[in-house]
Amino acid sequence: MVKVIASSLRKGHVVEQDGNLHVVLTAENVHPGKGNSVTNVTMRRISDGVKVLGRWRTVEMVEKADVDDRVYDYLYSDGEGNHFMEPETYEQLVVPDDVIGDQKAYLSDGMKVHLMTHEGIALSMELPQRMTFEIVETEPVVKGQTASSSYKPAVLNNGLRVMVPPHIDAGTRIVILTEDNSYVERAKD
Repeated sequence: MVKVIASSLRKGHVVEQDGNLHVVLTAENVHPGKGNSVTNVTMRRISDGVKVLGRWRTVEMVEKADVDDRVYDYLYSDGEGNHFMEPETYEQLVVPDDVIGDQKAYLSDGMKVHLMTHEGIALSMELPQRMTFEIVETEPVVKGQTASSSYKPAVLNNGLRVMVPPHIDAGTRIVILTEDNSYVERAKD
């Protein structure tokens, strides 16, 4: 176990609290005008999956668990779970849907992801920050709306719904941030 400052906690980190391991789901540093800055953390207890709230002063030290962070190749999903393979050892790992959550829509065959494991159990998955998808359905382009700052809904080829600028049409490949499903730019490929 390593002690880290509370303000450095991020999504996917694993911390020990009250003798249990927890995966950080969200971490937010709050700096009020008066008083001490605090770090509010939403965590999932690994042993039973219960969500727990944590709150530390930003300068407090927190026990960060020693986890194995490796790149895995995504293979496929079935009733058992989501199957990943470590490219060096060809060791396969089955990850349940509750660990992956809403990131499952991003998974595609052969994709490389970071999996954090502790004693052979998957704790969290980290996707690439930016990914490219094709728009399969959106409202038609309206002349004269290209300069406005309004966005319109679009459906991507992986089934996700995102908001895109009005000048983007169906069939266009775009780059989105996986963190919040937001449009970044047109793909350059």
